[in-house]
Amino acid sequence: MSVVPSTTDDLPAVAKEVEQFVDAAGWDQPPQLFALVATAELMKMQPELADQLDPASTLTPIAQDSLPDGDLGEALAGIMWPDAVQGCALVQEIVVLPPEAEAEVDDAEDEEHLRQLVAEHPDRQEARLVAAVLRNGGEACVMRLRNHDDLVTSPDLAPNLTAALHATFS
Repeated sequence: MSVVPSTTDDLPAVAKEVEQFVDAAGWDQPPQLFALVATAELMKMQPELADQLDPASTLTPIAQDSLPDGDLGEALAGIMWPDAVQGCALVQEIVVLPPEAEAEVDDAEDEEHLRQLVAEHPDRQEARLVAAVLRNGGEACVMRLRNHDDLVTSPDLAPNLTAALHATFS
């Protein structure tokens, strides 16, 4: 099997590629999961895909079946990847609030109240978040606000989500 470098140098580019793929289908989509496989290994195993793959890419994202409805954390907890999968990426649409709004939502009594506060907040923005992790520990996140073309890139955008994705390799 090909060895994927232990650095996260290529992972942000893969996360951007996944976001662009999902963006082509527009907004209002359910969460989507992608396996990240070594491109060289994929080309060896399935040479008929050679004209569809970028041989310069270390990793190739492969869309997975739809995630079950319900709690995303529970769905992720039930995933175990085969050895050929070097990483994974999850795309989901989220609502973000400005930092000054955190104090308002920190007072929520329960999850339902929190959802209501966020949904009704005048400064909320819809966004698409991609969190990607490697089996060996690397991680990357990109986020696109619904009304902006720019991508925000930082491995620290979704620490709980990247931890849950890492757990799929345990």
